[in-house]
Amino acid sequence: MNHLTLTAVPHIPHVQPGDDLTGLILHAMAQADMTLADGDVLAIAQKIVSKAEGRLVRLADVQPSARAVEVAAQTDKDPRVVELILQESDEISRMRRGVLIVRHRLGFTSANAGIDRSNVAQSSDEETVLLLPRDPDGSAEKLREEIAARLGAQVGVVITDSHGRPFRMGTVGVAIGVAGIPALWDRRGEPDLYGYELQHTDVGVADEIAAAAGLLMGQAAEGTPVVVISGLQLPFAAGKATDLVRPKEFDLYR
Repeated sequence: MNHLTLTAVPHIPHVQPGDDLTGLILHAMAQADMTLADGDVLAIAQKIVSKAEGRLVRLADVQPSARAVEVAAQTDKDPRVVELILQESDEISRMRRGVLIVRHRLGFTSANAGIDRSNVAQSSDEETVLLLPRDPDGSAEKLREEIAARLGAQVGVVITDSHGRPFRMGTVGVAIGVAGIPALWDRRGEPDLYGYELQHTDVGVADEIAAAAGLLMGQAAEGTPVVVISGLQLPFAAGKATDLVRPKEFDLYR
């Protein structure tokens, strides 16, 4: 049986726009006497990736459109935030007072297009929100390549975010960026314990990694946005989080 270990990286500093995120993570790991080996997977919370990439927006700089004002009135939300949500989205999936669920331009469906105020420093006169990375798969690949260049270790990278689920209460971690591992593990054709050949078994392994890492990352003031997972023994693959998005033609709940 494989031995799986998840370890939160301590002492990650507050990330600022333009920071060398790879350098910050590797420095924090060195301070904690942690190393990375081939086959390890680094799970990284979306917020620190977005902050490093400068995805912070001052609401005072946002001019809401007529459509944003209309949707804001129906959902009881700030029109400026709604404007950003619409800019980040392809279409509205559901809305009612207090709720705005959209299909993000990255393909997945989520509340508020992933735009968030939590764990974002605020000043007294400038309310700021944080958007998702423009290209989370690209961000994950960049981190993977930089780690390989600096350490010589071939690791997987999963950028995580917290999503709600339509038929379950509570949020869970999901993968919005993936590099170096399969995001979707096709196990069709493999035998089960009794020799039955699996017919419909695609495992969202990147989402499973994100959810497991979320137990250590937390949602509030834990301050541990990076988790190292060792022992998975996944093959190297050019997986992407977009592999996990169900195509529209197969979505029976649209």
